[in-house]
Amino acid sequence: MAIKTVGVIGCGVMGSGITQVSAQSGFQTVVVEANQELLDRGLGRLRQTLAGLVERGRLEAKARDATLERITGAIRLEDLKACDLVVEAMTENQQLKNETFAKLDRISPPSAILATNTSSCNVTQLAAATTRPGRVVGLHFFNPVPLMKLVEVARTILTDDAALGTATEWVRSLGKVPVQTKDATAFIVNRLLVPYLLDAVRVYEGGLASLEDIDQAMKLGCGYPMGPFTLLDLVGLDTALYVAEVMFEEFREARYAPPPLLKRMVTAGRLGRKSGRGFYTYDAENR
Repeated sequence: MAIKTVGVIGCGVMGSGITQVSAQSGFQTVVVEANQELLDRGLGRLRQTLAGLVERGRLEAKARDATLERITGAIRLEDLKACDLVVEAMTENQQLKNETFAKLDRISPPSAILATNTSSCNVTQLAAATTRPGRVVGLHFFNPVPLMKLVEVARTILTDDAALGTATEWVRSLGKVPVQTKDATAFIVNRLLVPYLLDAVRVYEGGLASLEDIDQAMKLGCGYPMGPFTLLDLVGLDTALYVAEVMFEEFREARYAPPPLLKRMVTAGRLGRKSGRGFYTYDAENR
């Protein structure tokens, strides 16, 4: 089947990014949020991003306007009833996602593919909540979506080849690079990345070196674009803690256990850039 109309559930940082790249690539895109305030905030963020691209000469004003014309905002799941592909980009809550997929299954046409942008939830559970388990896949984009090329395409033991192929081709049509992975907690990138980030916290917690020196060492010694603490602040310490807890619950391996310092920082509300303070302190422009 050909994908013509795309639905996105959630207009937060990830959802608005997926909406943007979908519409920029020529797809009619419907984005749904829980209420009008959240929808307006997400669409406002999207417009600012596009305006910035125009100001820097990376996008023509005509292309920006065409992109915005392809986007429809909504606050009801029922407005996704004509979509060929729906990408869920909600908060990482397995039960909430299961319930949402069950509703989507009743709303969407039988041919529609239902996808999740999850980085840690069980895609097979989402598929089992529907009457079309063969047409459920994981499409894990990376932040910031417009810039990051990678998308992890996760298939469950129930996913059929046709749906997987169609979803993969859609990813390519966005200018992204798909990599195939089985439905296993954290997929490829986070399975390798999370233990590294947790070890960085343990090294700092143990007093081996300062935040700045650990970040500098990994940037200059390994060629990483940013150090582990800068990355943790960008991702959000609460998000990192949640993913680590899910991975530890799944595998029961010590390398996935969240360090005490990470737990205490989240409890204290030091979540990273989004709260103004994490391992580093940020000003209003997140510098």
